[in-house]
Amino acid sequence: MAAAWAVLAVMLVAARVASAAPAVAPAFLWAPKNYGFCSNEAKEVVHYQTISQNSLAKSVLQEGGWSNLVCSRDGAQKNVDVAVVFLGSKLRSSDLSEDKQDDQALANTLKLSFTSSEFSMAFPYVAMSDDEKLENSLLAGFAESCNNGFEGNHITYTDTCTVSGQDLKKHHNMDSIRDLVMSRTGNNPSRQTDLIVFCSGGFEDLDPAKSEGELLSELVDMLKKSGTKYTVLYASQPSVLENPSNLPLGRYLAEKTNNNTKASLGKCDGECLVKSTLLEGSFVGIVLLIILISGLKCMMGIDTPSRFEAPQE
Repeated sequence: MAAAWAVLAVMLVAARVASAAPAVAPAFLWAPKNYGFCSNEAKEVVHYQTISQNSLAKSVLQEGGWSNLVCSRDGAQKNVDVAVVFLGSKLRSSDLSEDKQDDQALANTLKLSFTSSEFSMAFPYVAMSDDEKLENSLLAGFAESCNNGFEGNHITYTDTCTVSGQDLKKHHNMDSIRDLVMSRTGNNPSRQTDLIVFCSGGFEDLDPAKSEGELLSELVDMLKKSGTKYTVLYASQPSVLENPSNLPLGRYLAEKTNNNTKASLGKCDGECLVKSTLLEGSFVGIVLLIILISGLKCMMGIDTPSRFEAPQE
């Protein structure tokens, strides 16, 4: 029986490790005009492969045409004044199939921007990790792909970003970003593209508080009204700890009871069905394995005499 319990422990540890898999979140890239990003038609292009954060940075540079914007290269045509990296923290890939979103303003802004822009790409499955902040991962990926030609760019951040260094320009409100955008509109003789990194939460002293969708919508509206040439990359890094599969069962059931009053929230989608089937199969396999090992142990414990006495006449 000791061997059976050891096998059971190993299976439980493996299930725990599987449940701690990184969250998968979407990313969207768009520009109202093509601006020479791609010679071919690149409207509503979707990449269905699951990619890492570093692969996302490379795809944005190579396929999204950002290499001409953020990499310091001689002779590169920089037809865009402002490039924005907007980083969220709530949207997951599984949320895209939901009929009703928790942040409807975010869903509407992303859908409208993706479908109405001349240049738009989507990466529905980006594997995120809590080991490194998304802003650091993307900027490191940009620097690596640019072959160290990334440091000379004009990069500014919102004050919620975790990046550190000397002479960092940080925005403390939306007016600061608006002033930068307006200064570049029609007045960019160096043809330098300003990269604005808009981190999760927006600003530290944001009053009143605004949702992720409201901040993105306000930013996009401001860029449109300014008349500047811009492009936006939206990416989300939801915390792994916010995944219900990683919450204690009692807490998850309590939150489900208190917050979910709609019948639609009790439905099991395709991902849920696959996971439940695998879990059921694992439990059945564990039970059968325990029965097999117990039977073998019992058979091994049966002692039979090696010789039998001759029958008496």
